[in-house]
Amino acid sequence: MPTRTAAQRRADARAAYDAFIAECPTRHLLDRIADKWVSLALAALADGPMRYGELSRRLAGVSQKMLTQTLRNLERDGLVTRTVTPSVPVRVDYALTPLGENLAGLMRSVKEWAETHMDEVLTARAVYDGGAGAPGGG
Repeated sequence: MPTRTAAQRRADARAAYDAFIAECPTRHLLDRIADKWVSLALAALADGPMRYGELSRRLAGVSQKMLTQTLRNLERDGLVTRTVTPSVPVRVDYALTPLGENLAGLMRSVKEWAETHMDEVLTARAVYDGGAGAPGGG
């Protein structure tokens, strides 16, 4: 068997990812990015770095605990950086990494799609709920 370079081994590993396979680690990543707070945080940060308070106000309805957890997970996944500036009070800024910027564009598109097509979805729901849908999940 010929010797393979590290780059070739990484390319093979990337090609092996298949989210349709139950054990594939990409399923965990899809779970993460499908979360509403993750998608909204990424879309908000696409406008530029924000302090925690700014982000909290922008994401109306998010609890402090959920926002903190979301930002920690995004930082762990390499999508967001957290910069602490010693001052009184301490200043904490969050910004997208290049990887986060790449994903944020997609998330912003999904957010805009939802905003654009919400009336159509509401109409479809009303039709379905009015009896036109297949009972029992047909």
